[in-house]
Amino acid sequence: MVLIRKIDEKGNIMNYNKKKRLVIGMSGASGAILGITLLELMKEHTDWETHLVISKGAQLTIRDETEYTLDQVKELADYVYDNNNVGDALASGTFRTEGMVVIPCSMKTAAGIANGFSDNLLLRTADVTIKEGRKLIVVPRETPLSTIHLRNMLLLAEAGAMVIPPMVTYYNQPADIEDMNRQIVGKILDKFDIEVIGFKRWKDKEDNR
Repeated sequence: MVLIRKIDEKGNIMNYNKKKRLVIGMSGASGAILGITLLELMKEHTDWETHLVISKGAQLTIRDETEYTLDQVKELADYVYDNNNVGDALASGTFRTEGMVVIPCSMKTAAGIANGFSDNLLLRTADVTIKEGRKLIVVPRETPLSTIHLRNMLLLAEAGAMVIPPMVTYYNQPADIEDMNRQIVGKILDKFDIEVIGFKRWKDKEDNR
């Protein structure tokens, strides 16, 4: 961790970390690999640090859907928090971050955020992100979507969150599922002005049509 020493108006020495902070919440929807991919890509950006919260449901999907162990996923993050500890640093608006990504986001978690039901650290952190006017990106994984799901996502959008379902793109001509995952995560991180190598924008290459 790189620390900078700065003098405040009263002549006191202040220490603060110059790295930008991104909070990642992984909940129990299918698509755990998306959260893992995001964490892996963030390792390439040394001017950022990642703060990870994993729900109990996410732990199960990591086990069932991927070849990663829970410890391996945690090792990808700079800081890992206990989802049951609602009083941890992330629960306070005074803990400054650039925002939060909930990836993947289950419908239970979406409902909890949309309705202010902050009974764990992941939900409380999302609530804080909204109330502090910071960027919150929710990556919902469910199909088909019921009226209840759609209403909750509308509530999230109305509260200022950005809802980015992990839609597969075709214009980038993905070669495999890793390409698809990188493209989805690249689109998400682009909202924080974080450039992902391999993320293809529309008409990046010469259009010969």
